[in-house]
Amino acid sequence: RGGGRIELHIEPLRGKLRPIKLMEQGRITAIKGIALSSLLKDRRVSERMAASCHKALAAEGLQADIDVLYDEKESPLYKEPSPQAGAALMIWAETDSGCVIASDMAGARGRTSEAIGKKTATRLMEDIQTGAAVDRHLADQLIPYAAFAEGKSEYRIPSATDHVEARLWLIETFFQAKTRLEENRLEIEV
Repeated sequence: RGGGRIELHIEPLRGKLRPIKLMEQGRITAIKGIALSSLLKDRRVSERMAASCHKALAAEGLQADIDVLYDEKESPLYKEPSPQAGAALMIWAETDSGCVIASDMAGARGRTSEAIGKKTATRLMEDIQTGAAVDRHLADQLIPYAAFAEGKSEYRIPSATDHVEARLWLIETFFQAKTRLEENRLEIEV
């Protein structure tokens, strides 16, 4: 119902994909984020999500730079009025080894801004504490690209989710890929 539109301009890939090599998480150099809401400025939803996230991260000794945005006429994001109210929070940690580990959550009826902020921060910290080089969502999304890459891809994931296992089965079945998942280290070779 949101009526969102995305425009993509895609160039064909020239050559082969390089394998993914993300084995070291590295040291966190920055945590950034975006707290965005539409038609909820009067309830300070974006500010409350960001404040709750800041509080949860601070309890772990972490600080974040979170942009608080509203889809309102004075916002640079504004194109046309949103047909419905909505909210989302995304944060990501950048590391000195080049990793980006993210966490996000969308608003929903009955879900408070404070719960969104706390849960988003908690999930980020959980993934970071595993030593992973990618977050729980990127872990399975990289698998098809690794299957198209030339050579062996390897990266550390937070945990083996059902999505990771399903994608591994998929590339083993249709690409005859060799995969190995040991603890949180994933290897893929086609």
